[in-house]
Amino acid sequence: MGVSQMSLPAAEGHDGPAAAQPAADTELPPERYLDREESWLRFNERVLELAEDESVPLLERVRFIAIFATNLDEFFMVRVAGLVRRMVAGFPVEGAGVRLPGQVLENTLELAGELTVRHARAFSERILPELAEHGIEILRWKELSAEERDTLGDLFRKRIYPVLTPLVVDPAHPFPFISGLSLNLAVMIADPRSDATVFARVKVPPLLPRFLALPRNRYVPIEDVIAAHLTDLFGGVDVIEHHAFRVTRIRDLEVDEDITENLLQAMERELVRRRAEPAVRLEVEDTMSADVLDKLVTELGIDTRAVYRVPGPLDLSGLSIIADLNIGELRYPAFVPSARAIPEEMNIFTAITEHDILLQHPYDSFAASVERLIEEAAEDPGVLAIKQTLYRTSGQSPIVDALIDAAEAGKQVVVVVEIKARFDERANIAWARKLEEAGCHVVYGFVGLKTHCKMALIVREESDGTLRRYCHLGTGNYHPTTARFYEDFGLLTADPAIGEDVTALFNHLTGYSRTGAYQRLLVAPEYLRDGVVSRIDRQAERARAGQPSRITFKTNALVDEVVVDALYRASQAGVPVDLWVRGICALRPGIAGLSDTIRVRSVLGRFLEHSRVYAFGPGDDEDSQVFIGSADMMHRNLDRRVELLVQVVDPGHQRRIRRLLDLGVDDGTSSWWLGPDGHWLRHSRDDAGKPLRDVQETLVRERRVRAMDVPASADD
Repeated sequence: MGVSQMSLPAAEGHDGPAAAQPAADTELPPERYLDREESWLRFNERVLELAEDESVPLLERVRFIAIFATNLDEFFMVRVAGLVRRMVAGFPVEGAGVRLPGQVLENTLELAGELTVRHARAFSERILPELAEHGIEILRWKELSAEERDTLGDLFRKRIYPVLTPLVVDPAHPFPFISGLSLNLAVMIADPRSDATVFARVKVPPLLPRFLALPRNRYVPIEDVIAAHLTDLFGGVDVIEHHAFRVTRIRDLEVDEDITENLLQAMERELVRRRAEPAVRLEVEDTMSADVLDKLVTELGIDTRAVYRVPGPLDLSGLSIIADLNIGELRYPAFVPSARAIPEEMNIFTAITEHDILLQHPYDSFAASVERLIEEAAEDPGVLAIKQTLYRTSGQSPIVDALIDAAEAGKQVVVVVEIKARFDERANIAWARKLEEAGCHVVYGFVGLKTHCKMALIVREESDGTLRRYCHLGTGNYHPTTARFYEDFGLLTADPAIGEDVTALFNHLTGYSRTGAYQRLLVAPEYLRDGVVSRIDRQAERARAGQPSRITFKTNALVDEVVVDALYRASQAGVPVDLWVRGICALRPGIAGLSDTIRVRSVLGRFLEHSRVYAFGPGDDEDSQVFIGSADMMHRNLDRRVELLVQVVDPGHQRRIRRLLDLGVDDGTSSWWLGPDGHWLRHSRDDAGKPLRDVQETLVRERRVRAMDVPASADD
């Protein structure tokens, strides 16, 4: 039975007659999509709001300041770069929006500038004073004691000076190439013998700490130490002024996944006449003189709208060193993930054979479940083969080590590695080589498609001589580090139907076999979009027929126009639609006659909400369906990636997932609400001023309570 022919929820009674609804083919308004770039910036604004929230522990607020900075760096390198490429090549904005690329870029740069200034002020005016109140100080050079200056001077001479390379710009020395995301000092020097004034650039060594530590939790930006010793670099001349600056460039080897390969090649041909890696942003300290700024803007060829003057220090992504300070009262309370999903004393294969196991990380321990599965599979003499996809993993990965052990033990090990995983390309190439050297069969997927699905297949010979397939299907990467703070679902199962599906998909990835016979999976790029839309349409049909209906999604991004339009039509039919979207959302909720019944919520907090869940139907009948998987509702996921959603059939697991969805979109839960104008309004307190429910802390408390309960049941 092909996936497109899978049975949909059957009809059932409704509480009352449905109101007259528009026909399914009613034309939708042209301006029904929110701007994607603005929506992403609004997501980062929500991150910034957490940094500004005094109820969040102080060092966690520092971490959110750093996360905002890192997020914005990536946004400029990829999304703004994509807009620049489209403008150069003369292509329209992706998607079905009505704005021209120039209009989108202007709006994007303006909003990004506003948030950049707000971010810098939040750090300097809020975070810094509060850190100082708790004995943590980030100081500028002039604020240091003489003893501290001597200590840093000694450090400069021993560790920093040897790796610095001052570059002067004069007729014999052209303006140097400024690498992307590098921190630099723009220095104006004068030769007292000739009165000539020249520009010089000093690059801050990227491998040294962003903030240099002094005793008693005192820190100083590294560029301040370099600036204080510029006379050591420029002997015999006068240093007139110096200012920090930072350039963001289009990533040389990065491909925006939302641009097709042919389109990208056309754009690259247009870009060859421009300097390699065009600059897309310039950040400067607000003390920089107009002359120095003009010099940088001219030499870099930067759009003046993408020049941001902010209070120093620049590059606050390096604040992680502060956020990681081990001061318990300034951080979230310690949390130990539950190891109860699989009893420690029980054979893991026996446990999975008895019933499916639904995991939710980080509340359920990744080490005690997924890592344990792969490690025990590597050691189990009955295991014949292990097949797994790897999109991202950690520097020291127990899973990779276990796969290597399995291969060295003579088991067949197949690993589908995605070497184009954004920002992890080098790490994945290194892992691929290591796996190949150990005897693993390493496959790189399809040309033109990223392999983003998260799945593992273990083939084991049972005591009676039969072969059984054990599977793990998840929403997140096989990454032990991020599993501690990314929220994700995973399903451990020995269900024969899923085993057949996963085997067929691996064969498709490794042998280019063609199949349409998935029983419990929706797989992109062939079937996933159609499978989701058909289920949305089915709920609309039920609503028009006066039968109970509901749609609830939890996703990182909702952009795909086909899916968005299907949700609009479902709303017009009267279907209650709840969307829990962490990041980008192109859908406008709450518009009369278009999206009256749609609510959009976003939850940000201690953990990164990363799971993708798609629930159809009210959930109180046997035909209501719940899917979890790797795919967001974006063009890249549905058209240019190998993705999968797996149907969760265990009634207890369905109830558990639906309860989470209900908690996330409930009015009593602290969250952000999306309005039809694209702005998000935070709802964190009730009418009496009391904090609303924190869904993440609720789940943490429940795991702590369960730790004292009897062993888990299948419905846990």
